[in-house]
Amino acid sequence: MGFLNLFAISSMPVLKVLLVSGLGSYLALDRIDILGEDARKHLNNIVFFVFNPALVSSNLAKTITYESMVQMWFMPFNILITFIIGSALGWVVIQITRPPPHLHGLVIGCCAAGNLGNMLLIIIPAVCKERGSPFGDSDVCSEYGMGYASLSMAIGAIYLWSYVYNIIRISSSRNSKEVDINDLSITKSSSESSTVPSDISSAEVTEPLLSPNHLALPRTRFEEKPQVSFSDKIKQHLDMLLQLMNLKRLFAPSTTGVIAGFVVGLVPQIRKLLIGETAPVHVIQDTALLLGDGAIPAVTLVMGGNLLRGLKGSEIQKSIILGIIIVRYVALPLLGIVIVKGATRFGLVHHNPLYEFVLLLQFALPPAMNIGTMSQLFGAGESECSVIMLWCYALASITLTLWSTLFLWLVA
Repeated sequence: MGFLNLFAISSMPVLKVLLVSGLGSYLALDRIDILGEDARKHLNNIVFFVFNPALVSSNLAKTITYESMVQMWFMPFNILITFIIGSALGWVVIQITRPPPHLHGLVIGCCAAGNLGNMLLIIIPAVCKERGSPFGDSDVCSEYGMGYASLSMAIGAIYLWSYVYNIIRISSSRNSKEVDINDLSITKSSSESSTVPSDISSAEVTEPLLSPNHLALPRTRFEEKPQVSFSDKIKQHLDMLLQLMNLKRLFAPSTTGVIAGFVVGLVPQIRKLLIGETAPVHVIQDTALLLGDGAIPAVTLVMGGNLLRGLKGSEIQKSIILGIIIVRYVALPLLGIVIVKGATRFGLVHHNPLYEFVLLLQFALPPAMNIGTMSQLFGAGESECSVIMLWCYALASITLTLWSTLFLWLVA
């Protein structure tokens, strides 16, 4: 297959994303106001709580079996590698560009977490349906491709809400603590200067020499601190770990949909009830598929409306944006080729062109859109995040086409 044919196949899904995103941006304009801020918020809630779980669970239930699970075991590690390498490169970007402290978590998050769900759910079916696709029959390709994309979305959501979420939270909390300390010192100094008259000597405002605390007897060497049992220590550490992980965010509706999809796909008795045209209650699976079909256009419209906020601009350093773009669109895809082809060569990944294409594509995606939600949640770098997303997704139309063409050439 020629390079121009591969380039045409790769460009079609990206053009579809651009057209739907452009429509979302147009509908979000103030003079149109069909997809305003409130409308995007409500539509995003429907996608988050209804469309995405239905899409993930229905596609996983159709494609997941014990055999496919054995074949796809490398995907969670591949996504974890993207997060680890992206975080390391994000730390390098911070050391070079020296952004404000409250943006450290945002920079690392944008470098580490790619859009592992929505972009793959759009690109993979579009590539499968293109004439001349190297992945064979379009229906079979779409079925298995949606399963790969759904699993990628689920694993990415777990890593995103357990890892990136806490990085942004810690970064924003450090910044707020510094502000609180500065405010406290200013308030304290002003209150002392306003409440203590100048004609009172320092001796009159000092503590008495024998305060109640001074009258307390010192601890003797025979007194011992209360002993804490080993089980109590383990319980304390588990409680701290659960608080840090924020299980409510970790078990998002999409993750619950993944669990449901795995249960249906891996339990033969349930699979026979739901999957297939002759299944007794296949109407449940058909309904989930019907709801899931609304996820892709809805989330793309919301993405286009959110990107419009980046046009308003921000005072973010251009070097920060450039650093994130280099990490996501140059360094990570090159390293991804080495990692995936190396894993295939050593037998860690079975030779399946579509599966290899998905693994490679996970290294070349733009930052996850949920990072914007996190920045809004903690009030850390909202305007800066909008500008970063605007530039990253604007350039994704070019970079995704070029990298997809190269990846198709490598696996075809």
